[in-house]
Amino acid sequence: MGRLEGKTAVVTGGASGIGLAAAKRFVADGAFVYIFGRRQDALDTALADLGRNARGIRGDITDPADLDRLFEAVKDGKGSIDILLANAGVGEFAPLGEITAEHYAWTFDINVKGTLFTVQKALPLLKSGASVILTGSTVGVMGTEAMSVYSASKAAVRNFARSWALDLKGTGIRVNVLSPGATETEKLKDIFESTGMEDAIVAGFRENTPLGRLGDPAETAAVAAFLASDDSRFMTGSEVFVDGGYAQV
Repeated sequence: MGRLEGKTAVVTGGASGIGLAAAKRFVADGAFVYIFGRRQDALDTALADLGRNARGIRGDITDPADLDRLFEAVKDGKGSIDILLANAGVGEFAPLGEITAEHYAWTFDINVKGTLFTVQKALPLLKSGASVILTGSTVGVMGTEAMSVYSASKAAVRNFARSWALDLKGTGIRVNVLSPGATETEKLKDIFESTGMEDAIVAGFRENTPLGRLGDPAETAAVAAFLASDDSRFMTGSEVFVDGGYAQV
């Protein structure tokens, strides 16, 4: 029996990258998983991989009506939520002199506003003892060249966990942050390629990471499963890094 046996999980941004890896791990550990994402083709591909203990809902975390549809589907299907992985997020390079209002709004609408209302709208379904996991980033605690807006958005996510742990005191609901370092996903590859300096950036991460490489999404998913499980039942308001030591030394 898996350590998530009988639990219901919701993963936003669950059709690719770290979100999909976490959904796979949750299913393998016994959970039923709802994945939420913007692209139907990606959802369909992910569901074919996840199998019968998963369902996909198409939508955007910045659209309140889409979030309402997501949680109505969960309510009608499983009735409650044991695990919420608020993972959907975006990022792109923009040095200070090139930041636009559109870049700022796009980043904060998804990473901050979207995360906020994902968790808020899930609250009526979260069981006592439920685990809420917010996807942060190493850049939330570091200065990062050409990524100040993204970094600020992830710092906001980090503080959400601190504050919500207090707001939810007495409910038994835990809120923690899972912060990956550079992880080999298609999204990260696309961001690096957009600079025209992908090889140099990857080499820099490898050089500055004590373990000497980028992360595998499955490695972050393993820690997500720990935070989702009762093994972490005395943790709330915490941040756990899966970064090969990049932001730690």
